[in-house]
Amino acid sequence: MANSTPGGDKKFKPLPKKQIAYFEKRLLEERRRVLKELGHYDETFGNTPQGADGDLSAYSFHMADQGTDAMEREKAFLFASKEGRFLWHVDQALRRLYRHPEEFGMCHQCKGEIHFDRLDALPHARYCIECKQREEDGKK
Repeated sequence: MANSTPGGDKKFKPLPKKQIAYFEKRLLEERRRVLKELGHYDETFGNTPQGADGDLSAYSFHMADQGTDAMEREKAFLFASKEGRFLWHVDQALRRLYRHPEEFGMCHQCKGEIHFDRLDALPHARYCIECKQREEDGKK
């Protein structure tokens, strides 16, 4: 390749308004889904050990039950934090789309095009596949 940019021959052309509207709809759907999931986790965290299984007595559970409950709450917290990070990425993509729609779909590194298939799979993507692979290889 004679081109020295990481994106190579992928000159960026702004997305048509129809595709911008499509990605806006996709991002908003993802946002709603994540917020619904986070609401589910909020209910999980709000349960007290006594109320979790419907038993409202003040007697303590067996230690094994307490350990299982603690593990389940920890798992729910880990999933919720992952969903929270995903929500942040979706919100950032919506900000980019609303502030600079003419640049949505442009790789932040090489300024080339992020292919439609990649954006369709990950509408919040900031990098083309080549730059993302390069970034991940650099982290290893």
